[in-house]
Amino acid sequence: MSTYQEILSLVDRFTQDASYKELHWEGSFGEYLEIVSRRPEVARNAFQRIYDMILAAGTDEYIETKEPLLRFRFFADRENGGRDAVYGLERPLMHLVNVFKSAARHYGTERRVLLLHGPVGSAKSTIVRLLKKGLEAYSRKPEGALYTYSWVLKDPERGEVKEACPMHEEPLHLLPLEIRAPVLEKINAETRDGAKIIVDGDLCPYCRYQFRELMRTYGGDLRKVLEHVRVHRLILSEKDRLGVGTFQPKDEKNQDSTELTGDINYRKIAVYGADSDPRAFNFDGEFNVANRGVVEFVEVLKLDVAFLYDLLGASQEHVIKPKKFPQTDIDEVIIGHTNEPEYRKLQNNEFMEALRDRTVKIDVPYITRLIEEMKIYQKDFGPARVQGKHIAPHTIEMAAMWAILTRLENPKKASLTLLQKLKLYNGKTLAGFTEDNIKELKAEAGREGMEGISPRYIQDKLSNALVTQEAAACVNPFMVIKELEAGLDHHSLITSEDMKKRYKELLTIVRDEYAEIAKNEVQRAISADEEAIKKVCANYIDNVKAYTQKEKVKNKYTGEQEDPNEQLMRSIEEKIEIPDSRKDDFRREVMNYIGALAVEGRTFDYTTNERLHRALELKLFEDQKDTIRLTSLVSNVVDKETQEKIDVVKARLIQNLGYCDVCATDVLSFVASIFARGDMKEKKS
Repeated sequence: MSTYQEILSLVDRFTQDASYKELHWEGSFGEYLEIVSRRPEVARNAFQRIYDMILAAGTDEYIETKEPLLRFRFFADRENGGRDAVYGLERPLMHLVNVFKSAARHYGTERRVLLLHGPVGSAKSTIVRLLKKGLEAYSRKPEGALYTYSWVLKDPERGEVKEACPMHEEPLHLLPLEIRAPVLEKINAETRDGAKIIVDGDLCPYCRYQFRELMRTYGGDLRKVLEHVRVHRLILSEKDRLGVGTFQPKDEKNQDSTELTGDINYRKIAVYGADSDPRAFNFDGEFNVANRGVVEFVEVLKLDVAFLYDLLGASQEHVIKPKKFPQTDIDEVIIGHTNEPEYRKLQNNEFMEALRDRTVKIDVPYITRLIEEMKIYQKDFGPARVQGKHIAPHTIEMAAMWAILTRLENPKKASLTLLQKLKLYNGKTLAGFTEDNIKELKAEAGREGMEGISPRYIQDKLSNALVTQEAAACVNPFMVIKELEAGLDHHSLITSEDMKKRYKELLTIVRDEYAEIAKNEVQRAISADEEAIKKVCANYIDNVKAYTQKEKVKNKYTGEQEDPNEQLMRSIEEKIEIPDSRKDDFRREVMNYIGALAVEGRTFDYTTNERLHRALELKLFEDQKDTIRLTSLVSNVVDKETQEKIDVVKARLIQNLGYCDVCATDVLSFVASIFARGDMKEKKS
């Protein structure tokens, strides 16, 4: 089949798609009542629909510092491959979803402006974009279906014409209030508890005019009036200006409140004779087009005060005031976002108390957990996105680590460093710190995450590092750290020399941490001889068993019974900082662990005990490092035997730890220089 025929086949498949007819269903008002009686959820309000949309994607429960939390899959953006996924903001997102839940239950928050507040680059816009995009997709699904209507009218010149409701209202608005109450009572008898369908409000001015004229024509016969109504499926779309709106502040001199509530169509005044005729008005402001869905206010507090007044009625009473028309009902979620300086300005403006009172503020801070921050950069700089270049292990981790350190407040406990605090937040256990201590650390740092380096800065510098000539084939942590430091002199948000100095000091901490990580990985690669580790482990366990049970150990070479080898045991235990006073406890702990496994019918494996595994690796490294003579790399004088051993270590780095040939060579040279400095210090002393 040719390419042209394949394209035609795809076109035919789209043409025959049954979902198109379903999405463009059209019927009478009576048919719509049948749909509502079977599926009351089609008449949900905007808050109910958004809340159900988020829950429909599913949730995951997890425990963080002894506190049960929910992770909403909706914000992982799985339907779009995670393109707009939000990471590490479970608590703010839980707060946001709880507001939607409360509003869906009509507990009061449906009459508030939702304000996402946080530093630049903290994902405020992304959260709103997800809600808008998700609502569009949800309206196309059977469970997210909603409907609106058009008027079928007779025009003297054009014949029969169809005029859509300009605010794509809920068709049940066509029922007078006297009838609507008993209809809703019957509908709600079928709904689940706590999610009753409430259809507030009245027709928009245009539909009210048509309804009134038809009622006059038919002498108040509602049945005949409703015969002029065609109900159809409503597919929300920001691009089509249906149910999703966005308002962005512009130059104050050019701002006009008609952008929110619509404006007079001067060409039609000549046709209808008055500018107060609803047929001569364009109901196309952002509040109008966003009816039934969501409207986003970008940097909402940068708006002129006159615009903010429009928010008061729109939020509290769910009404807007178009020019020369009565207050008009709306059903939409109003959500804005702003940064700290703008919010402080609102707080200091005594004339805006009414708006503050109608606002639900949701703090959206920077991420303070390393593993979550890394996900942001892995999404943009993963192997699938970065073609032709390799990013060395820990490069993204070090950039993310520095970003987190800039956002953390210095711990009040003198015994705890900022880096240790980062590791505690990231789930690492440290001696002397419990989950309760971590909760205390977070509680005492109330503004943590509201200041620091933005993810955008890290992304920019990672991009710079990828395109420099220095990174011809591979980008390593030092290249990125160099870019991060160089950019501080030109960073527009760094306002003081003290802040710049602090950030550079934090880069030094990151460099030192990377040196430790690189050294540990090279040590592991050198000591990655599994058989050799097993022998060291077996020897250690034999001696520990004999020691704890006060027995002798058989010497494999002489066959004689000897006391347990204290020097061997301590040489391993000291590697993980087991003091002499705690050695007996540690040895009993190991034997109890082995005994517990035996009871369960399982065999002891040193890899399942992380501390012991690390101690054995370090012991083996110490025994082997002199035979490999890694420090000879620094002098570039490497004999054939040593080179072969180094090549084995390099191969392990590549196969097991994700290095390429370039960065494996670089990390070996770097660690060799560390060991060489250590040797020189020992000789001097």
